[in-house]
Amino acid sequence: MGKKDCRSSSRLPELESYRTFMIGYGLDLRGAPERWRLLKAHGTAVGLPTDDDMGNSEVGHNALGAGRIYAQGAKLVDLALASGKIYEGEGFKYIQECFDQGTLHLIGLLSDGGVHSRLDQLQLLLKGASEHGAKRIRVHILTDGRDVLDGTSVGFVEMLENDLSKLWEEGIDAQIASGGGRMYVTMDRYENDWEVVKRGWDAQVLGEAPYKFRSALEAVKKLREDPKANDQYLPPFVIVDESGKAVGPIVDGDAVVTFNFRADRMVMIAKALEYENFDKFDRVQFPKIHYAGMLQYDGELKLPSHYLVSPPEIERTSGEYLVHNGIRTFACSETVKFGHVTFFWNGNRSGYFDPNMEEYVEIPSDTGISFNVQPKMKALEIAEKATDAILSHKFHQVRVNLPNGDMVGHTGDIEATIVGCKAADEAVKMILDAVEQVGGIYVVTADHGNAEDMIKRNKSGQPQLDKNGNIQILTSHTLQPVPIAIGGPGLAPGVRFRQDLPTAGLANVAATVMNLHGFEAPSDYESTLVEVVDS
Repeated sequence: MGKKDCRSSSRLPELESYRTFMIGYGLDLRGAPERWRLLKAHGTAVGLPTDDDMGNSEVGHNALGAGRIYAQGAKLVDLALASGKIYEGEGFKYIQECFDQGTLHLIGLLSDGGVHSRLDQLQLLLKGASEHGAKRIRVHILTDGRDVLDGTSVGFVEMLENDLSKLWEEGIDAQIASGGGRMYVTMDRYENDWEVVKRGWDAQVLGEAPYKFRSALEAVKKLREDPKANDQYLPPFVIVDESGKAVGPIVDGDAVVTFNFRADRMVMIAKALEYENFDKFDRVQFPKIHYAGMLQYDGELKLPSHYLVSPPEIERTSGEYLVHNGIRTFACSETVKFGHVTFFWNGNRSGYFDPNMEEYVEIPSDTGISFNVQPKMKALEIAEKATDAILSHKFHQVRVNLPNGDMVGHTGDIEATIVGCKAADEAVKMILDAVEQVGGIYVVTADHGNAEDMIKRNKSGQPQLDKNGNIQILTSHTLQPVPIAIGGPGLAPGVRFRQDLPTAGLANVAATVMNLHGFEAPSDYESTLVEVVDS
């Protein structure tokens, strides 16, 4: 069906409902409410390369909103690297212009977690760039400990330094130039804390940091000697030569690539690297560089303007379809997930489809603190906004995300995560009470697993112990399916989950919601999860 189908309607009277309420969060609803089933939220079900790849909020919300499965992030990069097309595109040619006289800088998360980046992709890019003319390369690493186990930074740095030493043997001047932990250096998102980006800028561009070392391996080992240290929050450091001079600050004439494929934590550094008019912090210097992202991180802002791999083109999302067919929509979350119920839900598109039909509300997240310090986050405020929207009778759909189970789960603090999940539960109850009052329908689901399992497990499913016999805390997402529950007084009699979709995933939700609004989804959408049976 063509793009015009977003504006055409096909009613299903037997499924017509008064209102549908979307709620997304990181909890497991097993046992309640009664009408629930499980959905795949990782791997090939959300467009990732294999079923060993954890889902994440971005690809999850893309699938939830688009109703179809698109090659995503890592898979797009894998295909471009495998085919060699990455070196044929305009983005690579743009940075290649600097190879003769300048340095190629690669900035990103050093990890094999597969959520924001992958070490093997960095390795391939290093090899390919050197084969296509890069003579001087500097890597600015960000340590993980969030999507992978804390402490793995040492092993990743050893592998990267080994690869760079091999390039040295081939006549390529290649080394690590700076580093820091992902939650403290460079990788902030949604303009939550520009100081995080500034710490990265100072190390990567100015060559200034509170810690200086002769090698990155020495840096991560020394910095981790502090009992309170962890990979996520390592302070910024720079690598210096024998005279104490930084080995790789970014200067005029250089090329820079941010090699993360996931968008949310690259947008802020991309603005700092690309925008001439910039007032978020004092950059001190703004070198004239050729900058490209691994992907384009914001399609609406066209940011960055150059990128190595083209993003998936997601058209005719369920949000666009419903708005153009008269469904008034309200979307709300706090800052850390606001983009997920808007930008990602709408197919990597900023702004409204129709400002007269939509209202988006962002509740500012707390800044400068770890989520386990205030694990209730803004769940209550989100629920209050959603409840007001429901009871106003102005909207046909209210879409929210309660991030507690995900964001607090990432801290590895089990007690705080329990508090966060309880807060999300309380928020859900407030919203469901409002749904009950207006005779509406609820749809409750999640975009990936996280808080339902917070310990690392061996192949038999038993807790995995470290060398001291302690249980290893799991801070990453999981490969578990997520629940979806549908109910409420507005649900038509005889509506039930279909029994013929055992491998259904998040992309099936869009057609389901369209049905609950009384519309038939476009034919190329993944199948609806519900059917009507005679009662």
